[in-house]
Formats: sequence, C-alpha cells, structure tokens
Amino acid sequence: MNTPKQRITVLGSTGSVGVSTLDVISRHPDRFEVFALSASTKVDELLAQCARFSPRYAVMASAPHAALLAEKIEQNNLKTTVLSGGDAIEKVASHDGVDAVMAAIVGAAGLAPCLAAARAGKRLLLANKEALVVGGELFMRTVREGGATLLPIDSEHSAIFQSLPEDPSTWPRRIDKIILTASGGPFRTRAPGTLGTVTPEQACAHPNWVMGRKISVDSATMMNKALEVIEARHLFGVLPEQIEVVIHPQSVVHSMVQFTDASVIAQLGTPDMRVPIAVGLAWPERIESGAARLDFRQMASLSFDAPDAALFPGLGLAWHALRAAPGTTAVLNAANEVAVEAFLDRRLRFDRIHAVNMETLEAVSPSKPASLADLLALDASARAAANAAALRFAA
Repeated sequence: MNTPKQRITVLGSTGSVGVSTLDVISRHPDRFEVFALSASTKVDELLAQCARFSPRYAVMASAPHAALLAEKIEQNNLKTTVLSGGDAIEKVASHDGVDAVMAAIVGAAGLAPCLAAARAGKRLLLANKEALVVGGELFMRTVREGGATLLPIDSEHSAIFQSLPEDPSTWPRRIDKIILTASGGPFRTRAPGTLGTVTPEQACAHPNWVMGRKISVDSATMMNKALEVIEARHLFGVLPEQIEVVIHPQSVVHSMVQFTDASVIAQLGTPDMRVPIAVGLAWPERIESGAARLDFRQMASLSFDAPDAALFPGLGLAWHALRAAPGTTAVLNAANEVAVEAFLDRRLRFDRIHAVNMETLEAVSPSKPASLADLLALDASARAAANAAALRFAA
C-alpha cells in the first residue's frame, strides 16, 4: 500500500533555509511534493523553482513582482498559479491541500502566515524564530487551540527537541537546564573596541554556517542567540534562568539538555541546515538529508566557553526582555531588525546596533498584546522609535 505524499508549502523558498528545504524534498520524491512556494523579490529564482517542482501556487510579496513572475510563468508554459500579498501567503499556509508548512520567512513578516498555519492545524516547521519572539504566548496558544504540530527548525532548538523525550508532559519534571551553543560568529576573538570599523561584508562572513545577511549579522552580534533564548523559553516551557548560552566555535554540538539527575544529552552533527530540516519533514522517522557525516577521528577538539558580555552586550537583552512587561520581546525584535537593516545599508555602525536596541526598549512601554493586531501595532511603534534612534546614532 502506497503512503500518500506530504504536500509542502515552503514560505521563503528562495532564502537559504527554503533552498535547503527544497534540496531535502528533491531527495525524496516518493515522500514529498511541493504545494506552494513564496518569495519576496527574487522572481527568477522562484521561476526556476516553479519549473523544477511544479507547485500549484507561487506567491510574491508584492503585486509588481507577482505580475513579472506570472508573465514568465506563461512564457515558459508552466501551470503554476501566481498570487501576491500577505493574504495570499496566509492562504497557501492554511490551505486544505497542505500537510506541512516550512515557515522560513525572515523577521516579523512571518508571524501572520505562521499563525494562519497554526490555526489550520498544520504540521508547522518553524524556521522563523520571530514568530515566537514576537508572538510569544499568543502564538503558542494558537498552536494548541488549532491542534497544530510545531517542530523547531533552528539547529539549536531542533537539537534540544531531539534530545528530549517525545512526551512533552514529562519535560517540566525532567529538565534542569537547556544549554544553547553559539559559534561566536566572525568576531569571537576581536577586542570590543575595534568593532566600530566592522563592515557588512565582514559581519556576513560566518565561519561555519551559510545564512542570509540579516541572520549572519545577528550571529555576529549574538542577537540571534538572544532571540533563540526567548524562543526556547516558549518552545520548551522553561524559566529564563533555566537557559544558558555557551560559546562552541566548532559548531558540532548544536545544543544540550541537562536533566534533573545531572546527566546531559547533546545532539551533534555537521553545521548543515538540511539536518534539522530533514528531522522536521520526517519526524518521528529519519530520512537522508544530504549532509556530510561527522568523522570524530578528524576532530582535534571540542571547546566551550562563556560569552564575553563586553563583546556581545546584546545577548543579555534576552533575559531582560523575558522578565519585563509582556510584549517587550516584540519591541526588542523590531528594534533589532531596524538596526541591522541600517547597518547593512551602511547608515549605522556595527557597534551601535546595541545602542539602538537599548534606546528603543527604553522608549517603548508595551501593554500586554492580546491579538495579532496588538502585536502589529506594537511592532510599528517599536520600529518608529528604532528608526529615530538609528538616525541619532547614524554612522
């Protein structure tokens, strides 16, 4: 008896996680088929993906990009229907024809389609950490009420998930501490006083991982780890003080769980996003990911160290935001997105990203967000404050 194929929507299909997802899917044509793809501006890349995977729908973020894609789809005699805009992205995330959704849109823009997929009870492969950082309890409640299956795709959270028992009801009495590993990025050994001269090209040159520009900058500041601390708090139901971050330059141990009996279980692997993607697509089974195998005989050492607070001041904002008023994590995320964009546009020095984040947290006093509309309004207020701060700290 043949098992029906899983129909997958890939949101953010032209980004690094989206491309890796399609690579894993292509290795298992008997298990998966692509239902829909979405992209922001990369028309030609999405066209090539449509030609290869024949999705029912392709969605561009804007109408002009969608019109251009539709013209090229017709010229190439493809059968894919082209849609545009946020409503269309939510449609392909919640469509009755979809079994699983890879949520790989970067930033707060991914929150609405993640909520749509959760309400529709989909198998939600979450690579968009901002859905949890911004959405927090609202997002987790929507997952529960919608009956969705939430599977983390960030390598660290996938590692934790793989290290835990399958029954989440046992986690509170078993977990003593969650230990997130961080490579330290490209500036791990630099003196803090030299960071003012860092260029976007240097910040995006991650020593171990191939990632998008925004995430690469977050890795260089370790704000990505701050966001992952917030994400872990919601995903695994632990207290902020039960989460620790250690520097692990080799990126082999992807994260660890220390249990109440003092034992530690870790997940190891090569630094390749296809591994956690394959875990999410096939869970609870295992499938070939395409990643290289570890060869322990070739490892000189695995080292761990405490983060340098002077070098990575943004990391501590995770615990500050989690202990502050509800909605503070959404403010932090918005501020950081604005600051990183300003840095990538060469309007803000690298060492002033943290200053913009701090000033925004001081300027915006959130009230507890109870809906998506509340979260979007809070996000807009925080972005306005962050843009004003970025102008004051302009390079």
